[in-house]
Amino acid sequence: MLLYVAWLYMAEMIFFGLFAENTPSTISAFVSELFSSRRGGALIVYGNFVGFLFACTAMAISVVAFPLALDKPVTSVTAMRVSVRAFIDNLAVLCVWGLIVVALLAVGAAFFLVGLAVALPILGHATWHLYRKLVQ
Repeated sequence: MLLYVAWLYMAEMIFFGLFAENTPSTISAFVSELFSSRRGGALIVYGNFVGFLFACTAMAISVVAFPLALDKPVTSVTAMRVSVRAFIDNLAVLCVWGLIVVALLAVGAAFFLVGLAVALPILGHATWHLYRKLVQ
């Protein structure tokens, strides 16, 4: 929840930092300015960069925290610490894993969300094996 609130705050700061003096009045004006102005390009770049940082943070604190909490009696803080340590120690592998997860979720969602019925159990099973390999 805290990560979500921080994300909303950052999105607001980026938007108002770029568009405070001349906020578009309609959605079509905003979309037009988003793709045709320098401020719109900056909003896309900064927004994607901040979104990437938040995605990395969310992955780092949860990649093995959930399976660890299910497997062993640990506190949430301990699970997050172990998850961050595993993320830092195996950065290249977990970056590839993150790309695989994004690709499978995108393909699953592309088929009217029905593909998620196949993708999610596969990802859950693979996540369990990833956890077992990362945390001894």
